[in-house]
Amino acid sequence: MENILLYRIHVTGRVQGVGFRYSTVREAKRRGITGFVKNQYDGSVYIEAEGSQEQLLDLVEWCRRGPGFVKSVTADPGPLENYTDFTVEY
Repeated sequence: MENILLYRIHVTGRVQGVGFRYSTVREAKRRGITGFVKNQYDGSVYIEAEGSQEQLLDLVEWCRRGPGFVKSVTADPGPLENYTDFTVEY
């Protein structure tokens, strides 16, 4: 079994009001990733995602070309939270 990792992903640009969160849920579930996505007050989107390194790198690449106008994507490792689903948080 592959090691499960957690990435904290921060996406900036015009990524609110364009369906980015709901597209992220669809893409994460399609890849077997758990966690959540949430809008931030500064107009960015924050994602916590758990999966294999390959799954997470694939999601990060998707974020770079996701809906809206993506300016930057950063991904930093974090401690596992053992999420069981991928959801939108408010």
